[in-house]
Amino acid sequence: MTVVVAGPTVAAPEYGGLVTRTLAFALDVLIVDAVALMTGVVIGLGLSALDLPGTVTTVLAVIGAAAAVVWSIVYFAYFWSARGQTPGDRVLGLRVLEEATGGTLRFPRATLRVFALVLSAIPFCLGFVMILFDDRRRALHDRIVGSVVVYHDPERP
Repeated sequence: MTVVVAGPTVAAPEYGGLVTRTLAFALDVLIVDAVALMTGVVIGLGLSALDLPGTVTTVLAVIGAAAAVVWSIVYFAYFWSARGQTPGDRVLGLRVLEEATGGTLRFPRATLRVFALVLSAIPFCLGFVMILFDDRRRALHDRIVGSVVVYHDPERP
């Protein structure tokens, strides 16, 4: 006797393509840069009232640049680990998931993904071109970290 259990069919995920992922990233870069720029303007205006030596100004500029880099890393790592999507991803309906489990990346892995993203860009962006030839549309940084980018419809479970 054979028992067949009918259950809901689960559709295979639709993986995010190169253009959609690029547009989402561009939106996120716009947000990151706008916040860094506004912060720099406010701090710069405040410091302009002071008569600081050139070396102090240079040190403050280096600290500001380092803070902007840290802000960028934390922005992406936080959003990828908290909800699986940055604001840019949300606008374009994308989610970054752990390939093995389908769950959200943990913060350390999301941080590693930010650094691996740089590796995708270094050789003339060839790491991103891999999206066009991979069956799950994974870039180099997705392969390194074990992540996938899928289209996400919040209306569907």
